[in-house]
Amino acid sequence: MGQAKPLRAIALIVEDDAMQRDMISMLLQESDYDVIMCETAEEALLVLDRRGRKLSFLMTDVNLAGPMSGAELATIAHQRHPLLDVVVTSGKPLNGRLPDGVKFWSKPWAALDVLREAELAQQASRQPRSHGGGVRSTH
Repeated sequence: MGQAKPLRAIALIVEDDAMQRDMISMLLQESDYDVIMCETAEEALLVLDRRGRKLSFLMTDVNLAGPMSGAELATIAHQRHPLLDVVVTSGKPLNGRLPDGVKFWSKPWAALDVLREAELAQQASRQPRSHGGGVRSTH
């Protein structure tokens, strides 16, 4: 009998630029993540509905194909899954506010930033989660 593999963390990447999406996916897979990739916020909402509680990390661009922006997606994701580590990224200044706890990164960001954030999200996802919501510290 073989040993059971440890459960891998799951990341959701929402980016309409295929090259960016593939690069982020490759970085996260090297960090022991299983990665789900979407081009639109609408696709990502379906993933959140089905697998949201199993996700550790969500990274989304602001400008996406389709009617919903990445900022709107991040707000919905944070409301539904407040312990999910959410990063919104854009090459332009962000118009409006994001919920407390959702991070904004200006492009270009460094690959090391993604790796660090992924590690923080993995560590947080290994902590016992309470069923009563709660707030996760961001420091």
